[in-house]
Amino acid sequence: MGRGDRLGGADRTPSNDRRHTVLTQGSGGVSVFALQFARVLGARVIATTSTAEKAERLKAFGASEVINYAETPDWDAKARVLTDGRGVDCVVEIGGPGTIAKSLRALAVGGHVSLIGASLSPSGTMLDPLLLTGRGITVGAISVGSRADFEAMNRAITLHRLRPVFRTFPFAEAKAAYRHFEGRGHFGKVVITHG
Repeated sequence: MGRGDRLGGADRTPSNDRRHTVLTQGSGGVSVFALQFARVLGARVIATTSTAEKAERLKAFGASEVINYAETPDWDAKARVLTDGRGVDCVVEIGGPGTIAKSLRALAVGGHVSLIGASLSPSGTMLDPLLLTGRGITVGAISVGSRADFEAMNRAITLHRLRPVFRTFPFAEAKAAYRHFEGRGHFGKVVITHG
């Protein structure tokens, strides 16, 4: 059975003989969902976070290893050590300008950075163009996708019983929800409900 069959067609990447390694950044909704999908595809996941509590939760969701970036600011080098010097195959890059250079350094030859958002870092960091040369790496933005992709994703969610991770706040507590999000204490999505 190919990977696409396991995901209900959501993944069209051809399989190869070695296990892929995906690096996710943080413990927000995008990163936790990326971790879940990567595990469904059989990938090894290395996650980054800033607290021991979040590290344990990420491991419970299937992360093989977790790097505390507050304790290990050179998490890119640590990711290479954890992959025996090879580097990771894919980085789900949510940090933006403050993390993109480290994401590129963490990549294996032929690796890919998937850009989505820029929630953790200030802008203005310059990128050394030499990080993009000589290793066959690619960088691409994650877009919303087609209806067929959306339907395939939902089949995979149903098939593998994936559950989104979120904390809800009623609309009357919207300010508290924003404070919770800004405080970076959240794990998964922060949702404000109405009605």
